[in-house]
Amino acid sequence: MKKTNPRTPRAITWKQFANKGYCAFASLKKQVRIGVLSIATLGVAAQAEAMRSTTKMLNPETEEVEDEQEMSEVTVSGTLAPLTLLQSARIVSVLTRQDIEQAGVQSINDLFKLTTGVDVRQRGSFGIQTDISIDGGIFEQITLLLNGVNINNPQTGHLSADFPVSICDIERIEVLEGAASRVYGGQSFGGAINIVTRHEEGKTAEVGLQGGSFGTIEADARFGFTVKGINNRISGGGGRSDGGTTNSDWRKGQLYYQGDYANNQLSLDWQFGFSKKAYGANTFYSAAYPNQFERNERYLLSVNAETKGKFHFTPQVYWNRSYDNFQLIRNERFGENFHQTDVYGLKAGGHFSWVGGKTALCAELRHEGILSTNLGRELNPEQYVAVRGEDNIFYTKQDDRTTVSFNLEHNILLRHWTLSAGLLASMTTCVDHKFRFYPGVDVAYRPNTNWKVFFSYNKGFRLPTFTDLYYKSVTLEGNKGLKPENNHSVQIGSQFHKNGYEATVRAFYHRGNNMIDWVMYTPEDTYHSAAFQLDNMGVQMEGRFNFDQITGKDAWVKNLTLGYTYIHQKRNDDTEIYKSNYAMEYLRNKFVASLNHKIWNRLSATWSVRLQDRMGNYISEGKLVGYSTYANLDIKLQWTAPHYNIFVQGTNITDNSYYDLGNVPQPGIWIMAGARWKL
Repeated sequence: MKKTNPRTPRAITWKQFANKGYCAFASLKKQVRIGVLSIATLGVAAQAEAMRSTTKMLNPETEEVEDEQEMSEVTVSGTLAPLTLLQSARIVSVLTRQDIEQAGVQSINDLFKLTTGVDVRQRGSFGIQTDISIDGGIFEQITLLLNGVNINNPQTGHLSADFPVSICDIERIEVLEGAASRVYGGQSFGGAINIVTRHEEGKTAEVGLQGGSFGTIEADARFGFTVKGINNRISGGGGRSDGGTTNSDWRKGQLYYQGDYANNQLSLDWQFGFSKKAYGANTFYSAAYPNQFERNERYLLSVNAETKGKFHFTPQVYWNRSYDNFQLIRNERFGENFHQTDVYGLKAGGHFSWVGGKTALCAELRHEGILSTNLGRELNPEQYVAVRGEDNIFYTKQDDRTTVSFNLEHNILLRHWTLSAGLLASMTTCVDHKFRFYPGVDVAYRPNTNWKVFFSYNKGFRLPTFTDLYYKSVTLEGNKGLKPENNHSVQIGSQFHKNGYEATVRAFYHRGNNMIDWVMYTPEDTYHSAAFQLDNMGVQMEGRFNFDQITGKDAWVKNLTLGYTYIHQKRNDDTEIYKSNYAMEYLRNKFVASLNHKIWNRLSATWSVRLQDRMGNYISEGKLVGYSTYANLDIKLQWTAPHYNIFVQGTNITDNSYYDLGNVPQPGIWIMAGARWKL
């Protein structure tokens, strides 16, 4: 069961740890690395046996020991109970810290452009406002999480991706494709994205500075320290730019704090985030008003805990608040809106291991409320609330809703099989006070250490946002009668992993009911919030190559990633629509490729190519114009030393002119240069 690793001869690797005889480690007088060490193993002998049956698949005599060890250690967010990449029946795409550092991108939101199954539609540079969707869905059909905490915005999904962290804060990003309501509740209609931040211990310090095209400059800093066993990490940053197009200037800043503490009985972690943005919103929501402007402010706070022992109790409490000020005409009161949104959540759940596998259960109470000058039901004059920071402006409308949900899941872990089945029961006060049920099952078969074949069926739902229900302007009209969206999601595929090679192929079919979109029925019409039947289906292929592992030496070419997604959409109703704003503007074809290689000494380069073919159209000079297929090339050159990093990166270096969303022009070539120091 043990073997000396030929690449690190001083380290002995155990692929299985049982709670007997471990005191022998001290007598070895060598560095010892534990390959699979779960908390449950320490508390439950039955789970140790279950883990052993899974780990027997791994042959420690093969060259893939380190790859398999990583898959056995990294826990991903695809189920209620914690499962590793190796155990998980669903395919969870992971952007690692190395991927993030190598990527030639300007923001967190840009990272998702390199993920094969994710569609990123930006209205401004540096992720100023970004719509993120999966598998041909829309931006409001996924759940965004920060360290497992739901940060979706019920006012509008346009604001959900305002992250209070920067790229340097992130350890990894997990992308779960397909319906996941039985795990994350509503909004996980098309999938979920979990951002996991770095968890260093002890003293750390890191600062970064970059600047470049269009008067752009950004700075950030991170500090970590430990006081009486409590680990603390604080980061912050900000920047400004004139923008790459007309009326696209921006200012932004963020602050983030995270702490954690652990002892033999429990672990605690907590986080606080703040972000603020102000930006020119050129043609963001209507080409008739190009000089729009917007300000956003967000606060989030959460506390998580986990007890240790036979039953892992995992309570969570969280709060999100956001402020939004939208100006239809910059610096004008006409068409101006103010909104304040609050989300409170309380979760009580846990998981335990026994001879039959891993069982998890959870109950959640989530309350969403909004005060607005535009969204909601009319308040009586004596109930008006003053808008913060404004004279003689009041919130005159309000709405709220409460969702109660219960999750139950069981995972069976066998030598060649993983079976995960679960059920969500959910009731929302704004619908009809009745519980509805959303089941799901995921199955994976592993014939050997290299292959995984998987199948999943999950049912999902999404509540309409307050904007979908109530928004009214000269160009938009909401619909109070909208019902929750529903879909049935089926996926099937296979994954291969061996000694530096990894390949995934999957096919999916999402059958959607009451799908919400903003549409025009005639050329003279305004946009209406409407619902219809819509199916998305497609195939996805991705391959990753790590040449250091493949060749067994320091290769000139380090990594190569290739990915392709094809999506087809089908409407199942006969209502004629002149223009769809979101749901039918999906990516028919997306191809991504990324190559990282050495140049000389510590100098390396990362090249990224992204080709996109989007369906749908936008209105230009009174006529419908189809989206053009385009390809973007980005490059990042960096000199990496132990305590500093210097880089130059260029996005859209071929200076393409293209549209990704409506009439919003995208920036041309954008050059940035900067450095990071570890102090």
